Amino acid sequence: MNQTITQSTANEPCAQESMDTSRWTSKRRDFLRMLGYGAGATALGPMLAACGSSNAQSTSEALRAQLVQDAGFWSGVQGMFVLNPAKTFLNIGTAGSMPSTVLDTFSTLNRAKAVDCLNGYSNLLDLRTAAAPGFGVDPDELAFSANTSSGMCHAILGIDWKAGDVVVTTNHEHGGGDTPLKIATDRYGIEVSRIAMPVGNNQTAATYVNLFDERIRALKAQGKRVRAMMWSSPTYKTGTMLPIADLMSVVKTHGLISIVDGAHLPGMMAYNYADLGMDFMSGAGHKWQCGPGSTGILIVRNKIRASNPLPLPKWFPIHTSSYSALERTTNGKETYDIAATITSCGSVHTPMFASLVQACKMWDEIGRKKVETYDLTLASYLKEKVAERWGIDSLYAPKDDPKLLSALTSFNPFQNKDDVMSSQKSSSFVARLAAEYPQGFVIRNSNFPVIGAPADHYGVRVSTHLWHDATDVDLLVDAMWDLSKKMA
Repeated sequence: MNQTITQSTANEPCAQESMDTSRWTSKRRDFLRMLGYGAGATALGPMLAACGSSNAQSTSEALRAQLVQDAGFWSGVQGMFVLNPAKTFLNIGTAGSMPSTVLDTFSTLNRAKAVDCLNGYSNLLDLRTAAAPGFGVDPDELAFSANTSSGMCHAILGIDWKAGDVVVTTNHEHGGGDTPLKIATDRYGIEVSRIAMPVGNNQTAATYVNLFDERIRALKAQGKRVRAMMWSSPTYKTGTMLPIADLMSVVKTHGLISIVDGAHLPGMMAYNYADLGMDFMSGAGHKWQCGPGSTGILIVRNKIRASNPLPLPKWFPIHTSSYSALERTTNGKETYDIAATITSCGSVHTPMFASLVQACKMWDEIGRKKVETYDLTLASYLKEKVAERWGIDSLYAPKDDPKLLSALTSFNPFQNKDDVMSSQKSSSFVARLAAEYPQGFVIRNSNFPVIGAPADHYGVRVSTHLWHDATDVDLLVDAMWDLSKKMA
């Protein structure tokens, strides 16, 4: 939000307003104070109701109108961050930014730790108890990890694999999941079957259900022992949200272990993980959730619920100071605290995880569904604007099936469409966008195979989060369009 926008009146709490805090009303300053010092959702209720929210709509005009209507609220939220005003950070998918209050918590707790030589021998039950409700799970099902890759290692390498077990996954996975799969292949003799991912707008949730179901049935017809499904929601390559609830229907039909690389889910999506029922979901604490680096959230199914009646998979800890030899439960009551086993490993740096929980608390108070709606509305607005300028075929992340939407938008920005297969041109586009435009747009690119293409595509990827607004999207699209013509 680099642009100064019109000051609101006292009767229009959701209208646009200046970021000059001296001009804010006492109500707006009270709003920031409540966010910083832990007011409950009830205190924020009237303002949330006044600002309102709705699902993404079909046209850029309607989407922009929705974003502008709510702009004052989000300008207040944006004031909680210490972002460099000379840049427009649109790469949250790589790293987020801690809010001021989280930075203060981190600093205070680090100093207290140093003053009294405090240790970190703990499974952090109090912090897990505070964070778990925001994700719809119990404390024994929410573990803290170092990051998404760490959580994926916990999940994959702790399973009791047998030689010949098959994991069905995609060809758009991150190294955080692919690396432990490779280790399990070499160490245990498992096999990995990869589904080629479609790209573009001509996809629906049913596309992915059919792709996974058909692959699993084909493997079983060959006599293969399919043991697990692993996928990313969303994929970091294109931003396509592989539909967890729909894919879980495939998991349950075939009696499989479910492993989700959800690096971008915490802080972006308002998912209830107990209701979704996956066995493992590994997410980042430092991306969309805006906690410190070296923090992650690992959700582990630890009891039987109606959402997933399958037996819990046998699992062993791989990085821990705590081990229980108890068998996992066969009913709705946990046998032991599996998240404690994962979280506890020697003396952990408690200020990091306390600060992560402070960020989670802020999201809970704003309303996770409100954050999700805003992020997705911004992304939908961006996708519509891209389709208007470059054509709908330029999109890698679909825009029309709500189940496939995330706040990541990946597309081909070049006038000459074949230029997207040039790593050098794609990298140049990203670098020039940051260097040559006054807003200092920070985005990234990613390479991925495209069915039928002679080489990988190097699409650009944009992350829209709660410190952005519709004007940021407008300026970004104008700059990218201008640059694409210069590079034609």
